[in-house]
Amino acid sequence: MTGSVFKRCSKCSTRVKAKSCAKCGSATYKWAFAVDVGKDANGKRLQQLRSGFPTKEKAERALHEVKSTLHRGTYVERTRLTLAEYLVDEWLPATAPPRVRHETWVDRRRNLENYVVPRIGAVPLQELNAAHINRLYADLLANGLIQRTGGLSPTSVRRIHAMLRKALRDAIRWGRVEHNATDLADPPPAKVVAASRRRSMTTWSEEDLRRFLKATEPHALHAMWTFAATTGVRRSELLGIRWSDLNLKTGTATVRQIVIDGPGGYRLERDQKSVASGRTVHLSARTMTVLQAHRDAQTEAMEAAGPAWKDHDLVFPRGDGTWWNPPAITLSFIRAVKAAGVRRIRLHDLRHSHASLLLAAGVNPKVVSERLGHSSVAFTLDTYAHVMPGMQPESAEHFDRLVFGPADEGNDTQEEDQ
Repeated sequence: MTGSVFKRCSKCSTRVKAKSCAKCGSATYKWAFAVDVGKDANGKRLQQLRSGFPTKEKAERALHEVKSTLHRGTYVERTRLTLAEYLVDEWLPATAPPRVRHETWVDRRRNLENYVVPRIGAVPLQELNAAHINRLYADLLANGLIQRTGGLSPTSVRRIHAMLRKALRDAIRWGRVEHNATDLADPPPAKVVAASRRRSMTTWSEEDLRRFLKATEPHALHAMWTFAATTGVRRSELLGIRWSDLNLKTGTATVRQIVIDGPGGYRLERDQKSVASGRTVHLSARTMTVLQAHRDAQTEAMEAAGPAWKDHDLVFPRGDGTWWNPPAITLSFIRAVKAAGVRRIRLHDLRHSHASLLLAAGVNPKVVSERLGHSSVAFTLDTYAHVMPGMQPESAEHFDRLVFGPADEGNDTQEEDQ
């Protein structure tokens, strides 16, 4: 593992042993090093040559780092492979479905094409560092898409950080890089992400929700809105729920299937976002009544459609039995909210409203977390922390009642003691 540090002519790249280059006479030079890194299949010595260092000390430090990686067995041969070439040509194809869910893979490709590659894709993979990545994050927070105005949310930037961390971790395993540049980068802190998520969240009060469901009773999608509001399921889960997933006798719904964006458009997918996503949710008596009436109406629609009906056993299908495209349902919800004359919220905010109302009513956070299919109770509490402060005074009074009894009881006891 021999190596040496030397001067190299800036003009003709010849080794310089005097004050000026013996070949071209130039007096300008940079420092370089050469080190043996092994042998090829024919036993010929292989060397790594790196130049362009402004001082001898920096060249010696770089030589020491290469020798250390050779000693540890983590040496990676130098290449000019760019970050874009690695991510788009190697990593994405290697991690395509069925290695990951198609929805996850499409999301990765979209983030790479829209946000990462246009900004830092030309950086050589082995020269990528935390400064490149931090500048990327700052630009995304400020500007988002290059051709549009407005930055990405901290949540989106942190999601891109997780994707890059995974990609570079794979690059280490595949012998492409020696270290993961994201380990030293600074994505938006988790607290900032949680605060951003709460700011983007708009929820309905019980009165708002009551008014909306009452106003949409004649609507063809009333049963869907009711189910979404009373179970807190995600949009993709709502559109994929089947009659075979419901038990109207015991009042339960099991989430097993979702609608996702596939290669040829939206499609049904049975794989879930996480282990917690596939879950059983208990239904209220009112929800079961609405579902039963909805099933009767759907049976009539199936009989009227005859062979034209494409049966996928979906609880909330389109008029021909097939699944809805999620954006179409979102648009229908926006129109229904406007027609009902209630405060505008997103369809996903029905899920937030469900959780917020339960937590504000004192329902155990673990129960709420299980209904939502969150990965942990901690995530639920972090997401809906804004609901909890209003419960503090009530909890303090409740504790007093548990330990000391009702307030009037305590006063009577004090008078007797006197």
